[in-house]
Amino acid sequence: MGSANRAKSRRSSGSQKPPLSRDAVLSKALELVDAEGIDALTMRRLGQRLGCDPMSLYRYAESRAALLDGVAELVLDELSIQPGDPDWKVQLRLLAHDFRKLALQHPHVVPLLVTRPLSTPLGMRPLGTLRPLEQILSLLIAAGFEPSDALHVYRAYYGFLYGHILNELQEFIVDPEESEALLRLGLHRLPAKDFPRLRALAPALADYDGSEELDQGLTIRLTGLEAQLARRTG
Repeated sequence: MGSANRAKSRRSSGSQKPPLSRDAVLSKALELVDAEGIDALTMRRLGQRLGCDPMSLYRYAESRAALLDGVAELVLDELSIQPGDPDWKVQLRLLAHDFRKLALQHPHVVPLLVTRPLSTPLGMRPLGTLRPLEQILSLLIAAGFEPSDALHVYRAYYGFLYGHILNELQEFIVDPEESEALLRLGLHRLPAKDFPRLRALAPALADYDGSEELDQGLTIRLTGLEAQLARRTG
């Protein structure tokens, strides 16, 4: 092969795009959601980002709904729990903090994680979204909880966790450089006559520490669960 042909071959091979895969499609979908929100995720927009025909994406996600499920699975797959750890309280605390970090990294995905399951019966949901449930049930049952009690604990735990995350994501700072708490949060815009208590709480709201707040809530709940378990096994 002549030098001209070899150079042409190198240019041709260098310009080839890597083949599409489900992981690549979902990763790019997550990037799009992170940048622009859930409403921006369409096959057309995703195809533009990937530089491919949108119709080719249906090989990896049969519909936009399947694409949303895949994004949820991709995020939840980053969670890790050790069902065999005898210290179930430590595992639940670690999982809560890991979930909080994921939520802060992907805030646009949080509504998807909270509301998406509502449209699908439990047994028809993507396996990746059910894995945390299975692992937590295994952890709690191994710790001594009855299976039905373990399910109640899971519901209370995730109810608290989702509520905390949604609350924390609402704690937006209007002007981080402003030293006056009322101005930092934009609460000065509220009529003083109608919102006296909310305005008065500006310093406490401005000093909000999401990680510490999460720990305090977990301590209250885990202490109560430990006492409940001790009564049942005692």
